[in-house]
Amino acid sequence: MSNNINKWQPLIYALLISLGLLLGIYLKPANFVQNFTAGNNKFSELLSIIDQSYVDSINIVDMEEKTINNLLNSLDPHSVYIPASRLKLTTEQLEGNFEGIGIEFNIFGDTIMVVSAISGGPAQELGIQPGDRIIKVETLNVAGVGVTSDRVFKLLKGKGGTEVNIVVYRPSSKQMIPYKIIRSKIPIYSVDAWMMLNTETGYIKVSRFAENTHKEFLKAFSELEKQGLKNLVLDLRGNPGGYLSAAIDLADEFLDDRKLIVYTQGRTKPRAQYEAEHAGIFEKGKLVVLIDEGSASASEIVSGAVQDWDRGIIVGRRSFGKGLVQEPYEFKDGSALHLTVSRYYTPSGRCIQKDYSNSENYQNDLLNRFENGEMEDYSKRLILDSTPYHTKELNRTVFGGGGISPDLFVPLDTSYNSHFLTLVVSNALIGKFAYDYLDRNRNAISAISSLKVFNDTYQISNLAYKEFITFVVSQGILAPPETDNRRSEEFIKLQIKALIARQIWRDQGYYAVIQKDDKALKQALFAIEHYKTLLSANK
Repeated sequence: MSNNINKWQPLIYALLISLGLLLGIYLKPANFVQNFTAGNNKFSELLSIIDQSYVDSINIVDMEEKTINNLLNSLDPHSVYIPASRLKLTTEQLEGNFEGIGIEFNIFGDTIMVVSAISGGPAQELGIQPGDRIIKVETLNVAGVGVTSDRVFKLLKGKGGTEVNIVVYRPSSKQMIPYKIIRSKIPIYSVDAWMMLNTETGYIKVSRFAENTHKEFLKAFSELEKQGLKNLVLDLRGNPGGYLSAAIDLADEFLDDRKLIVYTQGRTKPRAQYEAEHAGIFEKGKLVVLIDEGSASASEIVSGAVQDWDRGIIVGRRSFGKGLVQEPYEFKDGSALHLTVSRYYTPSGRCIQKDYSNSENYQNDLLNRFENGEMEDYSKRLILDSTPYHTKELNRTVFGGGGISPDLFVPLDTSYNSHFLTLVVSNALIGKFAYDYLDRNRNAISAISSLKVFNDTYQISNLAYKEFITFVVSQGILAPPETDNRRSEEFIKLQIKALIARQIWRDQGYYAVIQKDDKALKQALFAIEHYKTLLSANK
């Protein structure tokens, strides 16, 4: 039983990381079609007859939405119907902002705990601090009453300019503090972190391709350039896609001379070509792009263009394999259809869309990759389209159908897997302990002068790890045997430290800490060192 659970460990991590992310690439919302010519058809007639004559009362709206979903499922995996209630959230993720009070929170011990106040938001401006507990919203008690994340969003999000009154408990001073907050627009960032890996190599993590991704990238690059950047590692791991235009804008920064970035074509959509249009900020330096099985769509456009023009080295594992483009159409009731209208092709002519003729295989693709050994052994990868394509400058052989294959493979790291770790991760206990640990040590840790000092000097001690084991046991999980401890202890300590850093320095802190044990980053630095040799391989 233990071996089976260990086997699934990497998949559990992948699911926890990717849960809730929307795989896709979209044309901009400006292309929304507001009205349709309905026309008479059997579908509308059928619903009308059922609504008027069926023996029992029914919810015709629910039936209509189920029918729409069943219809779309027969087309392709990425044509989707989005109810009005979910459309705003989907749009917010890509447009890069929402309206609210501006906090990141976790529900810990049945209480809303502020993880951080978002920079520039009203909560930060009023002095709300990490670790504060929200006890009341207006007259409602929200502590110890089984509050859910959905409930918190409904209470705290709202139209800009509206007012919400909250009461927080601040453990450091043991005070109840009332706040009157005026909601406003809160930015959602898509560039999570940027830092120098050494004196010449910069690192930028892009988590999605949204409205402001290009501007955020330029800002991050500029800051690193001032610190001596000559080489760049662009991290697109786990990036599920977003706007086509954002991917094109980013790729344009790496390519020169009106080089083709991508082209799209569909049954009713003529070929549309997108080329580099301006002098990019990084057309000559050494470039490494990190990808994995969670890199999809817009991420594959950027990495495909970089690979096809021999502009940089792709490091990691085979990407997701989504080569379909959706166009949004809005219905009168505020719901929307994201309909697949074309495929996209990399500069060499590759379509990297994996086969979706069998929906079950498509849904289980990442699991199948793990089970057939591809995640750990590059030689076991599937070449779903054996048609050879060739890169534009060095004439290297590349393939389509099923994602972008890396130039330098990085196996999934399973060295720390254990039965104990599986139980800990699946119950989110590392994060819960990190929040509690910081709460108890907030004054001392917050007094550390900088992220660099924290990263260089602060360690999760053996005593703290024993506290973690005690906490885990209190949650109903048996203490680990010594073999599990040996495999997982250092990984757990690093995760605790990284999650503490995230609460103080946001994602910048998390990635700065976690890179210490990031094997893909180490391979990226190896690729920078052996750049010309790796680029000329696979001719």
